[in-house]
Amino acid sequence: MARITVQDCLAKVGNENRFALIHLAVRRVHQHRDGQPFLVPCKNKEIVSTLREIASGDISFETITDYDRLPAAPQPAPEAPATASEATGEKNSL
Repeated sequence: MARITVQDCLAKVGNENRFALIHLAVRRVHQHRDGQPFLVPCKNKEIVSTLREIASGDISFETITDYDRLPAAPQPAPEAPATASEATGEKNSL
């Protein structure tokens, strides 16, 4: 799929309400931000990737709750912040 359009998404969702489509897309973007993987491979921004998922039929109003229940991909642990002396390279000599 070279370009994704709102009409493609509305045709798959079966709803002519763009407002409802936006709610579906926002909910899916939140799932991505919580760690859910994309179902359609692409190198676009998350909203475009989400619209591609909707246009492909992988995401709909009926299936969106299925992805709420899936365990999210594990997130890497954040690194501990460096202390001021470690950041500047100073050594503590007592």
